[in-house]
Amino acid sequence: MINRILTPRDILVGGGARRELAGLLKSREVKRPLVVTDPTMVKVGHATEIIDGLAAAGLEAGLFSECVEDPTDLSVAALVAVAQSGKHDGLVALGGGSAIDTAKAAGIVLATGEALNALKVPRIVDVDTMPLVAIPTTAGTGSEVTRAAVITDTEVNEKMLILGSAALPTAAIVDYELTFTCPFRVTVDTGIDALTHALEALVNRNANPHSDALALSGLALIGGHLETAAHEPKNAAAREAVMLGATHAGLAVSNTSTALIHGLSRPLGAFFHVPHGMSNAMVLPLVTQFSLASAPVKYAMAARALGLATQDVSDQAAAGMLVTAFQDMNARLDVPTPERFGIARDRYTDLIPEMAAQGIASGTPNNNPRVPTPDEMARLYMLAYDGQLDAA
Repeated sequence: MINRILTPRDILVGGGARRELAGLLKSREVKRPLVVTDPTMVKVGHATEIIDGLAAAGLEAGLFSECVEDPTDLSVAALVAVAQSGKHDGLVALGGGSAIDTAKAAGIVLATGEALNALKVPRIVDVDTMPLVAIPTTAGTGSEVTRAAVITDTEVNEKMLILGSAALPTAAIVDYELTFTCPFRVTVDTGIDALTHALEALVNRNANPHSDALALSGLALIGGHLETAAHEPKNAAAREAVMLGATHAGLAVSNTSTALIHGLSRPLGAFFHVPHGMSNAMVLPLVTQFSLASAPVKYAMAARALGLATQDVSDQAAAGMLVTAFQDMNARLDVPTPERFGIARDRYTDLIPEMAAQGIASGTPNNNPRVPTPDEMARLYMLAYDGQLDAA
């Protein structure tokens, strides 16, 4: 089997790498970059540092700081309008996955002139776009190195998956120093998001030796350092390890796509505004239990990478350790159930058929080791509400 490996043309990794941004832009002949970010990045000073650095290098940068958590078609349209009116010829996405996905989607709309709902899967969007440099400030989504963006269609409350080389940044700057300002909740949610990328890449039906190597590295780095990074935000070694692990996980999942965890979690975010990484964590133990028997060797590899089992433990025993380990991790890191998050049971139950339909339509559950039926999707949602496992 031949595997197509897609990565940004340049990936700069290390503390202080953000200072190389101007050189990257000039190498792509960008003269009027637009920095795409959110109000928090302005408040903590990261946006100002980036714009001042570009100005010192002779680049007049614009600023769009209206990105929202869980980006929508409306926020993307606003960015498109600013990029067009300012005649910008390149984008710099600074922030978490929301800012990066907003910039990706805007670049695709600017290139195609099409509405976002015409660009979602099953369509694969392989078109040339203006240069985009992604600078993550969280260690989680991996969006800086993936060929995917997730945008909410506000008319139907659907998280649309946009997939293709058009969504792959031209370059990524992975500077762990930018994560020192991440609070506990953001560190945890984005870190577990990255962990699920690594896990889903490893057990994926599209997995290959290249993605396996990156996924295992991601699991080891994140599993070994996430809790330290969450509790000791200035711990440089832990922050660097989790940041690198998130990038490795992103590179892995970009070449396999996600699977059932993300298929279940996206509708939770769309309908109830659960942060993406948190919604992944909510269903992580349950989906692992559901899938274990269909890929015991791969799940055993994950358990060993996470330090739960040694090589002398059987694959079945090692894989079986994961469900309890994920439950315990969620408890230690205060991950709520949908019920504890404050979602009303009646509304949740009423929306299960639509959430299951949207999850299946996204296509990602088909990449899972065990592909769920519509009835199984609905049952998983019901069990997830108060954190139950399947006793059947």
